[in-house]
Amino acid sequence: MRKTLTAIILFMCSTWLNAAEVEGMRVWSGPEHTRVVFDLSGKTEYKLFELDNPPRVVIDMPKSKLNTRLKVKKNKAVKNVRYSNKDNQLRIVLDLNEKSDNKSFLLKPTDKYGHRLVVDVSQQKAKVEKTVAKVTKKNRDVIIAIDAGHGGEDPGAIGAAGTKEKVVTLNIANQLAKTINQQKGMKALIIREGDYYIKHRKRFEKARKNNADLFVSIHADAFHSRKVNGASVYILSQRGASSEAAKWLAASENKSDSIGGVVIEDKKDVLSQVLYDLSQNAAMEESHKAAQAVHASLKKVVKLHGHGFGQANFLVLKSPDVPSMLVETGYISNPNDEKNLKSAAHVKKLTQQIADGIRNYFYQSPPPNTWIAAQAKGKKHVVQSGDTLSGIASKFGTSIAAIQSINNKSGNTVRIGEVIYLPN
Repeated sequence: MRKTLTAIILFMCSTWLNAAEVEGMRVWSGPEHTRVVFDLSGKTEYKLFELDNPPRVVIDMPKSKLNTRLKVKKNKAVKNVRYSNKDNQLRIVLDLNEKSDNKSFLLKPTDKYGHRLVVDVSQQKAKVEKTVAKVTKKNRDVIIAIDAGHGGEDPGAIGAAGTKEKVVTLNIANQLAKTINQQKGMKALIIREGDYYIKHRKRFEKARKNNADLFVSIHADAFHSRKVNGASVYILSQRGASSEAAKWLAASENKSDSIGGVVIEDKKDVLSQVLYDLSQNAAMEESHKAAQAVHASLKKVVKLHGHGFGQANFLVLKSPDVPSMLVETGYISNPNDEKNLKSAAHVKKLTQQIADGIRNYFYQSPPPNTWIAAQAKGKKHVVQSGDTLSGIASKFGTSIAAIQSINNKSGNTVRIGEVIYLPN
């Protein structure tokens, strides 16, 4: 009898130790799927199945219980959540707006998050990617893909005043897109349009599918020292980081996929990565030219961190054929930068300089069949002995300021043999 009682007690303790509590629920709506995340107190077992008429997803957790109320905020896919919680037998039902393709997986603790159960509810309707402009179209606009870092489950860095990087980057991306769209011959493509997470590869793949001529990733990271401040422009380095800050930032950004909740689904990604690495050299050369143009524009009016230019192995910049750069708009861990990043006046100034740098790059290296290429055709001057900037401006009926802007010049000095690009 005593042995039997001991066995029962041990079994009950084992069951209790393996039980997990559902501590919360979050819902993020993206363009391709709606993500439902359940926060768990520990690792647990679960079963998921689907039912029709009406469409719903059922999640059974035989050794779990609920210690909070579950609510669904307005989203595209899940209209209601119901649950039954008896004798450590938890059933959660997600009522859907329509039949869907669903995927689920468990995530181990990472960063500030503990164990999580993720359910992705994907829309079955055909997804049509709108191409901003076709490469084959004559006099087309150049397309600039603007990627707001982080999003959804991944807030990015958080400032002392509670400012989330994902909010800052989306605001800056939208303002930059607005500024770019005001430039003739240029069109912006927003990669992340709302508060949801996109894994690194999907970000630059969207840019490629839409025939982007340039990819710009916007960030506002943190550093272990709150004194570090200022903006920087980074490009991909496959060898090593150019500074301690570059190495720190790359490591921080590259782990976003694990925080955002991404799992490797097959081995094709490994092969793709090898092929990407083999074909990046040409794009990296253009990336350097584009980033230098943005850096030259920013340093005129914005406080830079150190030299304000660096290289690191950022995963989001690994597009094989689209010139790419990452712009750290400031360090959200610095109180003054955090304040500026929330300032409409500062953001307007910042995005104007980034847009100017992008415009300057395209006037210097216009893609074929673009409106800018048509304007730039034949509009250049090779500096001869005796030439001055004012004389060149007068000869071609333009202003010194316009020539300085297109050629990234801060002064009036010209060199014999230098190619000066002229505005139309």
